[in-house]
Amino acid sequence: MENRAIGEVVAEDYRTATVFKSYNIDFCCQGGRSIAEACEKKGVSIWELLKDLEKAQSEGLDPAVDFKTWPLDVLVNYIEQRHHKYVEKRSIEIKPFLDKLCRVHGERHPELLEINGLFSTAISALSQHMKKEELVLFPYVRKMVKSEMSGEPIKMASFGEVHNPIGMMVYEHDAEGERFREISRLSNNYQCPPDGCNTYQVTFALLKEFEDDLHLHIHLENNILFPAAKPLEGRLKSQGLIEA
Repeated sequence: MENRAIGEVVAEDYRTATVFKSYNIDFCCQGGRSIAEACEKKGVSIWELLKDLEKAQSEGLDPAVDFKTWPLDVLVNYIEQRHHKYVEKRSIEIKPFLDKLCRVHGERHPELLEINGLFSTAISALSQHMKKEELVLFPYVRKMVKSEMSGEPIKMASFGEVHNPIGMMVYEHDAEGERFREISRLSNNYQCPPDGCNTYQVTFALLKEFEDDLHLHIHLENNILFPAAKPLEGRLKSQGLIEA
């Protein structure tokens, strides 16, 4: 178990995500690391973590949604409707709150200015990132699924093989993961200071929720969608269903 990739473990049972999160171990952007490697880097007991994983998986909870069993076209539709819409909605809600906090509390808490700047950069980058997925990568995934089901050939995408846009998406995921780790650090893990007002508390709670949703969003793509899209393309090529 200790040599398994974190992303694979979470992909099989999303309940384990809460365990990794409790140890401050990234299961989405850095999901390719083994459990042992992550524990060593964080300086946590691998045996304690494994015990907590076993407990999470054995408790009488409702089974987590098994996204790995979903057809890829259904999964990309879910990501768009659930996570892309969430980013769009929450971005326009959080930004005015952050602007207000900077005006009212920025002098006493200059870290708010940094947080606001990082969040502004994040929502701009995520907007462009999601457009590329919705206009380029996701339509191609849908075409591949349809081709495999119908046996009808499709044209090779203008970007070449699917690993090309996937590589860019993973790179951009890593950048956002790092950005939100810095936001979390600057906000003391989203802890409102003693002199913080209600807006302060609400804004930090929303930022934490935003990061949690982003972790699941990236996990679904990095650890489930992308690893399945590559062999799908390979199967279509072997059957002569992708034309140059």
